[in-house]
This record gives sequence, structure tokens and C-alpha cells, in this order.
Amino acid sequence: MKSTGVLALLLVCLWWSPSGGRSPYQAVLQHSRVRGRQQGPNVCAMQQPRGSDKKYFANCKQWYHRKICNQPTVVTYECCPGYEKIPGERGCPAALPLVNIYKTVGAVGASTTKMYADRAQLREEIEGPGSFTFFAPSNEAWAALPTEILDALVSNVNIELLNALHYHMIARRLTSEELKHGSSFSSMYQDFHVHVHHYSNGIVTVNCARLIKADQHATNGMVHVVDRVITAVSNNVHALVDVDDELETLRTAIAAAGLSNVLEGEGQYTVFAPTNEAFRKIPQETLNRILGDPVSLRDLLNYHMVKNVRCAESIVSGTPMETLQGAVLEVGCDGERLTVNGEAVVVKKDQLATNGVVHYIDRLLIPDSAKTLLELAESSNVATASRMFVEAGLSHHLKGSEPLTMLAPLDDAFTGRVGGDMGKVMTNHIVKGQLSSKSLYHNQELETLAGVKLRVFVYRNNLCIENACLAAHDKTGRYGTLLTVDHVLSPPTGTLMDVLKADERFGVLVGAIQLAGMTELLNQPGALTFFAPTDAAFQAMTQPEVNKLMRDRQQLSALLKYHLGEGMVVSGGVGAHTRITPLQGDKLELGVRNYTVFVNRVPVAHGDLMATNGVVHAVDSLVKPLPPKVEREQADGTPAHLRTSSSSSTSSTRSDSGSFRNDDLFQKVIQSRSSRMMNVAQ
Repeated sequence: MKSTGVLALLLVCLWWSPSGGRSPYQAVLQHSRVRGRQQGPNVCAMQQPRGSDKKYFANCKQWYHRKICNQPTVVTYECCPGYEKIPGERGCPAALPLVNIYKTVGAVGASTTKMYADRAQLREEIEGPGSFTFFAPSNEAWAALPTEILDALVSNVNIELLNALHYHMIARRLTSEELKHGSSFSSMYQDFHVHVHHYSNGIVTVNCARLIKADQHATNGMVHVVDRVITAVSNNVHALVDVDDELETLRTAIAAAGLSNVLEGEGQYTVFAPTNEAFRKIPQETLNRILGDPVSLRDLLNYHMVKNVRCAESIVSGTPMETLQGAVLEVGCDGERLTVNGEAVVVKKDQLATNGVVHYIDRLLIPDSAKTLLELAESSNVATASRMFVEAGLSHHLKGSEPLTMLAPLDDAFTGRVGGDMGKVMTNHIVKGQLSSKSLYHNQELETLAGVKLRVFVYRNNLCIENACLAAHDKTGRYGTLLTVDHVLSPPTGTLMDVLKADERFGVLVGAIQLAGMTELLNQPGALTFFAPTDAAFQAMTQPEVNKLMRDRQQLSALLKYHLGEGMVVSGGVGAHTRITPLQGDKLELGVRNYTVFVNRVPVAHGDLMATNGVVHAVDSLVKPLPPKVEREQADGTPAHLRTSSSSSTSSTRSDSGSFRNDDLFQKVIQSRSSRMMNVAQ
């Protein structure tokens, strides 16, 4: 039943989505009518956030989530615009009587506006002949006016109050369909324009006041009830900033960046204007650096500007907005508070100008493009790496103007890591030159600050630098780029043979390689993947089997070459169904399950031991060819009849998160296998 309801909802949403000549407002209104029709004819479903007196016609998204501005909503049912109830009958079957604007204003609940129209001697005008559009403030709108402003209006009704009401009027009839986004109309107060915005979510604003009851027809025009008393707008955005002492630092920064002409010119902008207090919250060193760098300063200011007008009333959920700097701000709301990137930083909303709207914020928004490498790291999910770079004495590189690329491991990558020269380790995570992941290519060589060479491996679903694979999107700073990786990077320490000799787990294997005459093969330049059997793998065989194998050089060589694959495949390069060709024998099938790599169903106990001519993956069992009847199954043991769902799930995981892997779980696998090896040895 639940799925049927969801399908019906989707069909309704698709049917009533804005199309053709229907405006977004009309589409949402129609959706509300559909939602309210069980209550009777001409009933609209309204949603009201708990703790708020605001009501909204129910659009699809809000109806489905039952939230507006992150607050749960209560559904109520009211007569749709233009209709009224009849005692004893269901719904709202009767159309409102068609009367003049004066009487219509009273009939739609704007009685305070009607009262002030009487006081200002406007009644005769809006009762008489003509064609007008009246944006009538609701009773609540008048009550919300600051006392000093309301007193000034009512103390001079023949001039101030009359002018204010005339500014709410246009000398022509305009329906909501004709209130186009970005349009403006001359008011009846000295031809000052009113500014209209008609948003895709169905909300319509005039001077950032929301139309709460639109299209109330009258004999001599149209009434739209608005939730705010609007005031005349004469300044552009630059002039608005220029006259406000609270924005003095911003004004200075705009002049220094040469952006005054932008904010003085034609256009439609939303500016999140940092106050003087916002600038004071930034460390002085950071602020001086940005203010002294024209490129960073311009990026900083452009990051606070959006090239369209977004009034606060149009925001009812998280909305991505592209800034002039090119990055995206997530603008949303939490109750009555407007939020930017999830933070309630907006302290004053909807300061309207002729070419945009200004929202004051008490925190500076610094884009990545204006940050140093260290600032990028400190604002990312790599706190441990940030601290270790500083402790390694590398701050001067990460704060300067040297073009560099930081390879910053996730915090989890350091779990359980002990010993070693961490200063040297962290130095190997800083690469010369400012690079982009999109510019990297397979087998490319990178050079670290310490002069160590690192190799790039490009796989179908991942990009890795040695054993560390990308775990997030690039962050590009002023001079450097931050690449987040999933492991602490391990540069190669020698050839494959060197790696095996240095690890006590491979004592039997090293002897077998020498017996088979393969030492030179594992020392020569190349790119091989070695699924290297540990001593535990040989201990699982009987002694006669081991003796027989060691006496037959040809058989031993064939066995070892079956464990050697052509090309380098690190753990992060293994997808749901990866095949590599061994030096001898049929294919090797690789897969991933529960963060563990499998080769022909044999789990890798410890992966990614990097060598100059390949990579070693330790296995605790000898790898054998898969039986013919299961060759088509996953190498990790997934049955054929489950392969589709399992494969797609694994593939999705690898594709979405690169080689994100739970290092705690991986470490436990290693530890458990090490314990088992010790027990076997004993």
C-alpha cells in the first residue's frame, strides 16, 4: 500500500509540474487543490511549519517530506483563492462576489489595509473606475512594522501613509501569471518600481514580500495579499553598502578589488555581505594575506555574490547557488533563520536594492581558491594529517606561495600506525607542482619535496598514487591542491625481491624463488603484481607435498609464475570483477568483499607492499585455478545466482567512494591472520 501511495504521489507531481504556459505558482496551487479535493470542491491543502504562523500551498517536495525550513509541518485545509464556504455544504463551492478593490481587500482578510485606505482617503480611488493591482499587506504585516515607522505613517496620513499605499499599487491589472521572474513595474508612487520574483518552487515575491493570497479578482483590478509592508527602493547594491557603517570593511575590500562597477551596474545579484564583525573574526594573519593579494581578495568577494536575486522568503529548503567565483553555496533555512553552508550566519535579511538583494552575515565565507594548503587541510576531513604536517615542520611550505600538491590521508588511515620517521613520511605526502587529479595519467611520475619519485595508477573506478587512492574531490587553493587519499602513502623501498627478503613472513617463498631460478625476474625493471604466499601458506601443505614441490624446479616455477600477474594492481584498483593475466597459466580473478581483496577466492592477508618493479599482496594460501564450473562466478566466492545484486552493490561501493576502506577492519584481518600464522609455526 505504501509503494502504491508513493507512485500516486509521483504521478501527481509529474502531472502538475510547471509546463507549457502554467506558472510555478499556478502549478503549486493546482497541486494543493488536488491534495485538498477530498475535503470538497475548491479546497487547498496548506502546510504550516510548527511554531510558525506562515502557511504555504503544498508543493510536491514539501508534501512528501512534511518539512519546510527543516521544521515539521501541520497540514490544514482552506478555501482556494477566490472561493468561500456555504453553511451546510462541503468544501468551498461558492465563488467570492466580484466587488471593487476596496471591498475585496476587506473580504480577503486584509482589514488593516482597508482601514488605512480609509484614513488616507484612498477609498474613493480604489472603489472607482480604473484598472489597478493592489499588493495589500496582511494584518500581520502591519503589526510587524517597527513602531517608529508605523507612527510616522499614521501621523501624516495624507502624505506619508497615502504614498506608502500608492507604492503598493500598479495602474494596471496583473495576475500571478504576469508577475514574471525578474520583472519590475512602475508603482503609483512617483513611478518608483516594485520588483517581482517568481521562483521555480511557486513562491512569488514583490520587493521580497511573499504573496500569500494571490489573484483575488475585483471589478476594477486585482488584489494580491502580501506578508510584508514594502518600501520604495532607490539605491543600487553598491550604494546600499556605501552608506552603511556596519559594512565599512566590506566597502574598503570592494574598492580594493575593483568590484564597485559590478555592484553599480545593471543585473540581478544576491550579496551575502560580511559585516565588520565578520572580518574581525578572521585571524589577522589570514586577513592580511587575503587583503594583500588581489586574486584571493577578488575570489573571496565573488564567493559572497550570486548572479540572481534570492529573497529570504523564497528559501524553504537547502538550495545550491553558484557564486560569481564559480563555487557553490548551499543556502537554506532552519525555522526563521537563513543558513549558508549549514550555518545560521545571516543576521539581517532582504535589504533590497534596484539591482539585487543584500543579506548581512556575521561570518566571512572563504572559498578554497583563496586558501593556503594548510588552510585547505584544516577545513577538510584530514585533521590528523594537518596536525602531523605541522609537527613535521612543514608549515612554511604549506603557508607559502610555492606551487604544491598535498596528498592528505583520511584520519582513519593513521589508525594503528606506529614507528617510522613521521617527518619523512609526511614530507613524501607533498608533491612538487600544483596538480589536478584530472591532469594525472597512468604511469606518470611525481616528485615529492624529499625528491622521492611516486607513480600514478589509473584504474577503471579509481586513481591511485602508489598504494594510496583518491577518497574525495580535489580542493584547489590559491597556490596548492589538496588530494585526499585513503591510506598513508608507502613509496617503494626496493625491488620485489628486496621487499620479500625484508619481510620475515616470506622466508620459504624466498628460498623457493631462488630454487626456481627466478631471482633475476623479480629484480629486473617491470610492473608485476605478486600474490606472494607466506610461510603459513606452505605450512598448510604436508611435508611430502612441500618436498616434492621443491625438488621439481619446473613445477615450482610454474606455481610461482601463476602467482605473478602482468601489470600493477594495488588494492584500490580492484573492482567487483577484475581479471589479470599470470606469467604462466590461466587468468586470475580478483574481487572485493567486506573490504578484503580476493584472488581466485583466496583472501589477501596484507596488501600493497610497494616495490620499484611491482606490488606484493601477501596470501596465506596457495592460489589455485578456479574450477571450470565456477569460472563465471565472482573470484570472491559469490554464487552465480546472487552475482548480479552482489556485484552491483560492491561495484557501487567502490565507484562511489573510490577505495574507501575501513582500516580498523582491515587491521583486524591482518592481526587475526598473523596470530594464526604464529599458531601454525608453533
